[in-house]
Amino acid sequence: MLNNLPVRTALLSLLPVTNALVRPNGVGRLPALGWNSWNAFGCDINATKILTAANELVNLGLKDLGYEYVNIDDCWSIKNGRNTTTNRIIPDPEKFPDGIAGVVSEIHDLGLKVGIYSSAGTETCAGYPASLGYEEIDAQTFAEWGIDYLKYDNCGVPTNWTDQYTACVPDSTNSQTYPNGTCPDLENPAPEGYDWSTSKTAYRYEKMRDALLSVNRTILYSLCEWGQADVNQWGNETGSSWRMSGDITPYWSRISDIANENSFMMNYVDFWGHPDPDMLEVGNGNLTLAENRAHFALWAIVKSPLIIGTALDSIDPAHLAILSNKYLLAFHQDPIIGRPAYPYKWGYNPRYPLELFAIRLHGK
Repeated sequence: MLNNLPVRTALLSLLPVTNALVRPNGVGRLPALGWNSWNAFGCDINATKILTAANELVNLGLKDLGYEYVNIDDCWSIKNGRNTTTNRIIPDPEKFPDGIAGVVSEIHDLGLKVGIYSSAGTETCAGYPASLGYEEIDAQTFAEWGIDYLKYDNCGVPTNWTDQYTACVPDSTNSQTYPNGTCPDLENPAPEGYDWSTSKTAYRYEKMRDALLSVNRTILYSLCEWGQADVNQWGNETGSSWRMSGDITPYWSRISDIANENSFMMNYVDFWGHPDPDMLEVGNGNLTLAENRAHFALWAIVKSPLIIGTALDSIDPAHLAILSNKYLLAFHQDPIIGRPAYPYKWGYNPRYPLELFAIRLHGK
């Protein structure tokens, strides 16, 4: 009998989504589509590689499918500090001879948008100048350059900016210990009912949000806080998307872990707010074709940002076909229904596998 089974379901669509950060012209209403340099190139970036990716978005038909952001990740600036007069971050003149603004201008001419990277600390993850304490200066600089998107990481955090408590962040190192998206043995947990929006992590990200809102340009704000500080409590009122876990890698074990972890976040997905399971690894590593397909589908049906992370000038046609799936993209970008597909969960299992999703289509 069905009613004798230990059934749990994530069909919690009647619960409210937190207050969302609503931006002009619909920016951030739907999950972002674009490309980012990190998974393909790491720190080995320059203007040529960024512009090549932008042109390939156009040439491969990806722009026509809605992919619009070309995002420059870490390592774009000089490493030894800021301008001593203006306190502005200085683009690396060897990597970007015409500066970031020059690259932005060329990409805008293609009808695309441009993203930049910084961190809510004193240094980025690769050790470059970051934005903590310089939020207003950096937001104004990005706006003057014509930036459209900011990925804001969580590296270089000084001790006096760390949180008093720790929050549950299930990841690949503890998925066996923390079943079903919970952390029963968490060290130094917050008291019951603690408001994580008052945490130092939340405040670091709010400072940059406020700086971006103060400039005369609409910049999509993507939080890369690794799922920390119970970001689901405050992420939607702070940015357009927020990372719900640690970093992705091009291994199916890690991709499936993140997909399972993210399945517990579906109640926070709607217009103007999207948990982010990290950038796509389609086309990277030694993933099988089936794994690449499943990876893209699992990101698309839960309306996560779809940020391509492979070199587009050498992409395999089979991988391009996955990224170009018009049916998944239509659901992902549905302008009528903002909610994602919802997973059914059967019982308690440390691996909490996904087996079935329920999808609502507008007009159905």
